[in-house]
Amino acid sequence: MVNKVLPRLVRRAFSLVEVLVVVVILGILAAMVVPQFSGATESAQTTSVESTLGTVRSSIAAFRTRAVVSGGDPYPSLNQLTDRGVVLADGVPHNPFTRIGGVQSVSLSQARDRAVMNEGQIGWNYYVDNNAVPPTAEFYANSREATTRKSGGVVLTANKL
Repeated sequence: MVNKVLPRLVRRAFSLVEVLVVVVILGILAAMVVPQFSGATESAQTTSVESTLGTVRSSIAAFRTRAVVSGGDPYPSLNQLTDRGVVLADGVPHNPFTRIGGVQSVSLSQARDRAVMNEGQIGWNYYVDNNAVPPTAEFYANSREATTRKSGGVVLTANKL
């Protein structure tokens, strides 16, 4: 009876070679799939930064429209921008690349150069001059992280979006 059971068990098992072939095939498939998803995080962060920039810039434009109609300064001050409910209902969100919140004031030359300062401490940069002719404001990401966007064949950093 033992002789009849043992051959069945041996026949049902996989050989070491068969197991290794399966492992190699899975490794090849994983090597083909992983690179396709490795850029997904960077693409999602880029899209999120662009979305946040669009939301904040649109909110600043809406503030400007209301302010011009009412005779106030056209662009919000740094305090108005960061106070919840004045420009943005929930305040300025965190920068998706750095996961850091907060907005800091920058000079005109820094805004033109899209300078990044205190990168590990502040998420966004804001320049505003309501006394300039015309009044100007600039809001951008405080990060040198590479994005998935290109301009003229060059990969843009988050502060250049």
